[in-house]
Amino acid sequence: MATSPGKYADFEGLRERAVALRRAGLSRRQIRDRLRVDNNDILNRLLEGEPPPEWTKRPNAKDDLRDRARELRLQGWTYDQIQVELGCSKSSISLWVRDLPKPERREPSEQAKLAARKRWEHELAMRDEERQRTKAAASAQFGEMSDRDLFIAGVALYWAEGSKDKVYARRENVLFVNSDPGVIQLYLAWLDLLGVAPERLTYRVMIHMTADVESAKRYWADLVGVDVTRFQRTTIKKHNPKTVRKNVGDDYRGCLVIRVAQGAELYRKIEGWWKGMVAQAPARLR
Repeated sequence: MATSPGKYADFEGLRERAVALRRAGLSRRQIRDRLRVDNNDILNRLLEGEPPPEWTKRPNAKDDLRDRARELRLQGWTYDQIQVELGCSKSSISLWVRDLPKPERREPSEQAKLAARKRWEHELAMRDEERQRTKAAASAQFGEMSDRDLFIAGVALYWAEGSKDKVYARRENVLFVNSDPGVIQLYLAWLDLLGVAPERLTYRVMIHMTADVESAKRYWADLVGVDVTRFQRTTIKKHNPKTVRKNVGDDYRGCLVIRVAQGAELYRKIEGWWKGMVAQAPARLR
C-alpha cells in the first residue's frame, strides 16, 4: 500500500500516541490498526525501547523441554534415553546440556544383565528358526536327483576336494579326503554310479592324537557300511600346542580318506569331465 507524503510528518506526536497505547497493553497489530501505520519499519521506530505486554508473549514449549532435558541429564540419563523420553532430537539435547558434566558410566545390575541375556537368547532362537525354515524350503525345492545331476555334482565335488595330478608331481590317484559325513555319502554314491566296485575302495582315518581314535573308526565304518577291520592304519596328526584348535569335542571324528585302487584311468576321465564342464561355462554367462 502506498504511503501518503505527509502521513508521518508529526513523527514525535505519533510516537507519543504509540507508546501510550503500548503501555496501555495493546499489541503491535492493535497499535498498527489504531494509528493506521502500514509500514513495519515506521512501527518499529515508534515502539523502539517499549517491551511488549506480558499477555502477548507466546509460551515457548522448548523452554520446558530444555529444563526437563537438563534435569534428566543431571540424573545420569544418556542422550538416547532423553530422546526417547522427550521426543526431541539429539542435536537439541546436545545443545541444551553440553555444559553439564557427563554422567558416570554405571555397571548394569544383575537383573539388567539377566534381562539383556534373555532378550539376546530369544533373538538367537528366532534367527535359528528362520535359518531352519530357509534350509527346509530350499531342501524341498531341490526335488529328486537324477543320475546326470549326481554325475555332475560328483565331478565338481571331486575336483574341489580330491587329490589332483600336478606337472611337478605325477599322481594319477583317485584319493578323496573329507570330514563331512554328507559329502562322504554323496561321493560314495557317485562312485557307485560310475560303476566302481566296493572291493576297490580302501579306507583310512586321519585324526588328531588327542581324539578318540577307535570311536572315530567305528563311526566312519558304520557310515560307509563296512567292517572296521577293513580300515588301514590310522594317520595320527600331532597337536601343535601353539595352535588353538576348534575341531574338538564329541562330534570331532577326524577325516575319512577314501582311495580307489588302480584308479589312474578313472582319474584321467575325472579330469577330462571337469575340463569339459569348464569349457562350457563361458557360454552360460549372461
